[in-house]
Amino acid sequence: MSELFDEVDEEVRREQLKKLWDKYSLYIIAGMILIVAAVGGWRGYEYLEAKKAAEAGAAFDKAVELSDANKHAEAEAAFADLVAKAPSGYRVLSRLRLAAEIANRDAPAAAKMYDEIAADRSVGAADQELARVRAAQLLLETAGYPNMKERLEAAAAPGATFRHTARELLALSAWRANDAAAARQWLDMIADDGETPPSLRSRAEALQALLPPVAKS
Repeated sequence: MSELFDEVDEEVRREQLKKLWDKYSLYIIAGMILIVAAVGGWRGYEYLEAKKAAEAGAAFDKAVELSDANKHAEAEAAFADLVAKAPSGYRVLSRLRLAAEIANRDAPAAAKMYDEIAADRSVGAADQELARVRAAQLLLETAGYPNMKERLEAAAAPGATFRHTARELLALSAWRANDAAAARQWLDMIADDGETPPSLRSRAEALQALLPPVAKS
């Protein structure tokens, strides 16, 4: 008798499932198609992005080769094309390299480009700081010490990625402005930082020797 009831229950379940399938089969099939399409679309997107990145990488390397061969006009054009067309990562690198190429013929224009990168919030913090330092390097001979300090003081802070270069630029700018106290401040920071590169430390010591002696109280 129990087997009979089991067979009846099984038949009832089948009938219920059939009704559910008849009622919702179109939605189920549509959902499955959407899932398959979404997965396929994502895979296709990943493939296209990888292809674009590979092409941009090859074009970037070619532009660097042109620059290394002193073909700066061609390199500038190549980097400009990457800025317009490359994926975001290579676009930022190309903006930095394009500014470097332009610096060979127009330092103020290149400094302006670096400033734009430094102010662009879509750019990573490290690249922003690098652009800030590069702009200051180009403006060292023309910008006053207050301007240089405004540009570089944050980049010269302990632990900052480009602090060594920033401190050297600030010391040189202060020295050019005949501000011995400020120059000594930055040179002391260079001397006290155990991670200061040896070559920079030597230059700082040479500049320190040019400063007037500290007045005795």
